[in-house]
Amino acid sequence: MMEPGSVTQISARDGQKQDRQIVLVLQGGGALGAYHAGVYHALHEHGIDPDWIIGTSIGAINAGLIAGNARNDRLDALKEFWTRMAYRPPFGVPTWTGLSDTVAYWRTLLRGIPDFFEPNPGAFLGTHVPLGVDSAGFYSTAPLERTLLELVDFELLNQCKPRLTVGAAHVRTSAMKYFDSRDGEIDVKHILASGALPPAFPAVRIDGELYWDGGILSNTPTEAIFDDNPRKDSLIFAAHLWNPVGNEPSTIWEVLNRHKDIQYSSRVASHIARQRQMHDLRHVINDLAKYLPEEIRNLPKVRELASYGCPTTMHVVRLLAPQIENENHTKDVDFSPSSLRVRWEAGYQNTMRVLEQAPWENEFDPLEGVLLHELMSGMVEAAE
Repeated sequence: MMEPGSVTQISARDGQKQDRQIVLVLQGGGALGAYHAGVYHALHEHGIDPDWIIGTSIGAINAGLIAGNARNDRLDALKEFWTRMAYRPPFGVPTWTGLSDTVAYWRTLLRGIPDFFEPNPGAFLGTHVPLGVDSAGFYSTAPLERTLLELVDFELLNQCKPRLTVGAAHVRTSAMKYFDSRDGEIDVKHILASGALPPAFPAVRIDGELYWDGGILSNTPTEAIFDDNPRKDSLIFAAHLWNPVGNEPSTIWEVLNRHKDIQYSSRVASHIARQRQMHDLRHVINDLAKYLPEEIRNLPKVRELASYGCPTTMHVVRLLAPQIENENHTKDVDFSPSSLRVRWEAGYQNTMRVLEQAPWENEFDPLEGVLLHELMSGMVEAAE
């Protein structure tokens, strides 16, 4: 894992303006989440402290590690967590043969990861064996609970500096539930629930209700920002682990990989396009209201209608994790030290490039409510 670097002074160009909140959105994706650590590493070096972190699954875990540690301890906490997650192949297994990847994959499935999850013996007796609703999963996440309780200060986390939101899926109703430190206390169960991906992990019970991994419904929960009340001008760094665009697969192996990317990229482009359309309309309503005579604007019904307007601007910076050489559909359980190191470094480098360009500081049409910035071919571009 990379060593924490030195902290540099922040400027307005970096985005930390007094009237604009910084939001970090972390997508779910298992071992791919090492990319998140690199993204935060770069922000940390630039002196950019998120005001709000939103995460799902591994994103919720990384978010908890950041929010639940003092600023000077956050990189160390991330480094310690990802060091514990790393699987080291047995002595004598050469990495260049590719055999180490196969060994690591089956070792993870059969034995788990000591500080993350362990096999649930009852689940392997048959799919119809009654395990109880709180234990219906192939693995137990009790080791992860112990790890988080060791590495996360939940008292500090609940001071809401930064604010933390984690997404989970309500099992009975299939409704998305966002647990928010601004509205109530967050504990280890909320983070475990956000990462309880079935059938691998059992649902987690909170206030009498069962929850699964929020990635089932929304693996990139940016809608929480647009639905927030009150909305604020925001600079949103959204770290994406799954590639929504890819080549046509020609083998079953490639099909499995492409299917996973499509499934968990969560239709990011269409979601952002819809949020942009809605937010642009809020800008139009806000602008139209200015042209009404004062006596009309003050009518109760008109005030109610005008309240649907909103002047806030949302800059969404999409940081897409690159594919690494020879990756396949097992990539989200590839906890090999080399893969984790490459993904951390990719997150760091991508974010540093974005911060150097700072496209959110350019001039834009004031009627545009949502602006999407993407990293393409070494440059940061504003998406149409």
